[in-house]
Amino acid sequence: MAVRNIRQLGDAMLEKKCREVKEMTPRIKELIEDMKETMYEANGVGLAAPQVGVLKRVVVIDVGEGPIVMINPRLLESSGEQTGEEGCLSVPGKYGIVTRPMYVKFEAWNENMEHVVLEGEELLARAVCHEIDHLDGRMDVEKAEDGLHDVEYEEYEEEDE
Repeated sequence: MAVRNIRQLGDAMLEKKCREVKEMTPRIKELIEDMKETMYEANGVGLAAPQVGVLKRVVVIDVGEGPIVMINPRLLESSGEQTGEEGCLSVPGKYGIVTRPMYVKFEAWNENMEHVVLEGEELLARAVCHEIDHLDGRMDVEKAEDGLHDVEYEEYEEEDE
């Protein structure tokens, strides 16, 4: 496993549509493991293959309940609406206000190439839509309703004992 470089906004790779994965190969398995490691190292919630320079329809997501691997994901249903801050590992230090569905139902193949149908709400719904957009060459910055803003990190002062 290895941490891969994350492509940044402006990289042409992020504007290309990805190809479907037809079969699980050692290279795809390695890609999935590297993507998980890269996502965790960057403190991200999701990562799509084009963000690490691979034009394949592969996504990893972890909203705090363990990693979800999605190969060739496709939205089946969505409902409701949520508007909130959304960041992207390819646009570090920035966020935009983006409206996404509150609920999604989607299909994909997992890392064992087993067909799965999953549902998600709130953060998972947002992450699924965000990462599928990456597979289609779209980024959240295109959907940001009021442009991009700098992320402000809270500073914690150490207390003197």
